[in-house]
Amino acid sequence: MKRIRKDDLVKVIAGGQKGKIAKVVRVDDRKVYLENVNLRTRHVAANRLNQQGGKKDVHLPLDISNVALVVEDVKNAEKTSKVSFRIKDGKKTRVAKLSNKEVK
Repeated sequence: MKRIRKDDLVKVIAGGQKGKIAKVVRVDDRKVYLENVNLRTRHVAANRLNQQGGKKDVHLPLDISNVALVVEDVKNAEKTSKVSFRIKDGKKTRVAKLSNKEVK
């Protein structure tokens, strides 16, 4: 089970995008793709599917260690929290260490 999952709200804590808050689009092994963060423009050659060619925006990955989970229920602040795991009724669940509450 991963600490960061798709559709989680995270804050970038290191690098050039530091401080930005975004939703996770995709998670690979140790890489995270965020919505509208770390976008680059790629030039695409013409082909059968795209006969005109042109420019395309592409999400580039961030390392998973450079993001932290945002806990929303702390007085409308963007507080980040580490994530731990608990076994409840035979199922493993994610728990935010800051508030000691289960993460969706």
